[in-house]
Amino acid sequence: MEDKSLAIRVILVRHGESSFNVEGRVQGHIDQSTLTDKGLADAQRVGAALQGIAFDAIYTSPLQRARQTAQVIHPNLSETLAVTPAVHDQLIEVGLPLWEGLLFSEVKERFPDAYADWHQQPHRLRMDLPNPDGGTTPFFPIQALFEQARQFWQSVLPKHHDQTLLLVGHSGINRALIATALGLSPERYHGLQQANCNITVLNLPSNDLQNVQLESLNQTDHLGTAIPQPRSGYQALRLLLVRHGETDWNRDGRFQGQIDVPLNDNGRHQGQKAADFLKAVAFDFAVSSPMQRPRETAELILAHHPQVPLTLDEALREISHGEWEGALESEIESRYPGDLERWRTAPATVQMPAGETLQDVWERAIAAWERLVEQAKAQKLGQTGLVVAHDAINKVILCHLTGVGAEQFWNFKQGNGAVSVIDFPETGAPILQSVNLTHHLSGSVLDRTAAGAL
Repeated sequence: MEDKSLAIRVILVRHGESSFNVEGRVQGHIDQSTLTDKGLADAQRVGAALQGIAFDAIYTSPLQRARQTAQVIHPNLSETLAVTPAVHDQLIEVGLPLWEGLLFSEVKERFPDAYADWHQQPHRLRMDLPNPDGGTTPFFPIQALFEQARQFWQSVLPKHHDQTLLLVGHSGINRALIATALGLSPERYHGLQQANCNITVLNLPSNDLQNVQLESLNQTDHLGTAIPQPRSGYQALRLLLVRHGETDWNRDGRFQGQIDVPLNDNGRHQGQKAADFLKAVAFDFAVSSPMQRPRETAELILAHHPQVPLTLDEALREISHGEWEGALESEIESRYPGDLERWRTAPATVQMPAGETLQDVWERAIAAWERLVEQAKAQKLGQTGLVVAHDAINKVILCHLTGVGAEQFWNFKQGNGAVSVIDFPETGAPILQSVNLTHHLSGSVLDRTAAGAL
């Protein structure tokens, strides 16, 4: 269902570790910060990870920490050596003029209320800037950043139909670019993590921001870190959300829904790859849909964690496709003309014949998810849990976590055997640390898993 012909693929990279990152200073627009030795080495690793991808254009922030990163990446791109990085002013980092150059500890001490807004309600962060007449002008950094991101998309996308772009920016502007592409509000600014030299992939089926798909968020495996580290002292709970491995029906593009199709050989191989990928994670608990394909995937992962019992939750069963189950897309189109196109373009409006709506799935899956989160937080802070489910279930959960509705169901890709990482602070909104990690399955930054029916 998700193999749309793409108009544009966008790969975003945050600059490497900088001197201000190490010192704990606010960077913003200030251009005194340069890459550390680690930052330069990690940029080299990004270049190696992106080898084989033919980029049609490379854009970089004008600030030297990003330009240095792009300059290190570029010589590794054998398919793209003729394309030189171009500076684009709208990729500059968020401006924080009253804080730039200060230590974050100094900001917290000198601007306690604004610092609290920065963490808890960034869209309301306000700085009163002096103007020539002796007064002040209110400035809202995150709101301005989101407008900057929208302007970037509007100016760049029409120039690059059917092309692949590399953007090298910063934590703030990259978050704003991803959020505006997905239709997320500025309130969700801190809900999308961007580690130094991470790789994020967006797919656009047209040269505007309609129906954008987040293929992956915040990949760090190429840096030697399988999944991003939580912020110190900030995490109350970490959940790893995994989609089951491949089945023959996935491979064939046949709708399976609640028909209990088992993993195929490749699916078991994917489950083993996921198990090896997550071997070093210290799980405290594990939950799975009771269906064969996620349960077997979970059992493969937990073979490295024999002390962790597996709980089965009926509410995590895949969407019921009703009369579509067992059918290929061509057969569904023949029996129910036009319904597949509505499923592709307006999924929240579709009632599966004798099956479920996305609202039905939303109500049971989110209730189960919220119950799981509350129970885990109540037991002990700092726990890590494994949740193994299905394509539709995982997509609905990701919609919920980002504050969008079921109408944006297709914005999130979930490959077979893919891993997503969600952190829950003690207070405030959850943080998507990573989404749809599949590098452990193919060694590629692109998702190479089957894109068959649910």
